[in-house]
Amino acid sequence: MTALEDRIAMAESDDEITLDELFERIEKMPAPEGYKVEIVEGTVFMSPQWDTHWEIIADIVEQLRTKYPRKRIKSDVRVDYPGHLNGFASDVTLMAESAAKTKKGLWRYQDVEFVAEVISRGTAANDYGLKKAAYAVAEVALYLIADPYQRRCHVYTNPKGDTYATETKVDFGTDVDLTGTVVDLVLKTDEFPTE
Repeated sequence: MTALEDRIAMAESDDEITLDELFERIEKMPAPEGYKVEIVEGTVFMSPQWDTHWEIIADIVEQLRTKYPRKRIKSDVRVDYPGHLNGFASDVTLMAESAAKTKKGLWRYQDVEFVAEVISRGTAANDYGLKKAAYAVAEVALYLIADPYQRRCHVYTNPKGDTYATETKVDFGTDVDLTGTVVDLVLKTDEFPTE
């Protein structure tokens, strides 16, 4: 089946498609090199991984590695979150120490302690909106957005329903004090590049 035939079959289907079926179909389609694919509320998003984006991700991962073993830190790994067809590949994810994969080989959102997303222009609305709501519903204790366009980090804690009760904004170049949270470290932002 060609990609076009696959899309036509998807459009003509009366049955509700599952997240697994969507990802299987996406895997059959050629995705451009250097793009990340996520499904947010049933919509497929492909976003390029820019140098600035990757440098911030790498910096966060390196800082987490000073305290946590590599096996607990994930980047661009699919986790299915609550809501309608939410399969996210978060930029950085910290899993609980006791986390284990499901029979399908996926990580459970219930084992996610921390998520960091680095803003890309094309998908910023997801990170600040639908994904933030899904992380709150999933009770991810700490959600950090690093925004190289605003030159600022947004730190969300205390999930309540589909939002976070607490938001703290910290400009790049200033330390983000995450002591007393599930991460329990000070995140340095002085080397975060900006757009």
